[in-house]
Amino acid sequence: MKQGHAEFEILLVEDNPGDAGLARAALTEGKMLCRVHHAKDGVEAMAFLRREGPLYAQAPRPDLMLLDLNMPRMNGREVLREMRADPALRTIPVVVLTTSDVERDIESAYSLGANSYVTKPVDFDQFIRAIQMIEDYWFSIVRLPAN
Repeated sequence: MKQGHAEFEILLVEDNPGDAGLARAALTEGKMLCRVHHAKDGVEAMAFLRREGPLYAQAPRPDLMLLDLNMPRMNGREVLREMRADPALRTIPVVVLTTSDVERDIESAYSLGANSYVTKPVDFDQFIRAIQMIEDYWFSIVRLPAN
């Protein structure tokens, strides 16, 4: 658990506006107090993480990233590769949240340093439950570094 903080910071990296909206709703209605930041692709995610430009100069360090794999400009695999190569970013937990259940995508995500891999349920209620279970696990059970 974070000490001295009232809320958790989550970076949601998702190019699908519908999935992003559902995930945001599920996270903000969950048990934990979370602030959800949204990046539409990997380029925006890396700018957020590195606090680049006036838009992200004051961006908080995320306690957790939910990362889609298949996005335009810079995909999730490339984001993972860059994050894990950067000492300032490598300890941020990353949950890959994607529609792909292809074994090579799962293996690739873990080999690049993903902490978890979750296939998005198609059913609305199951999707909401999955997001809330991710939130509950990472912020109630797991001990995160105090960065």
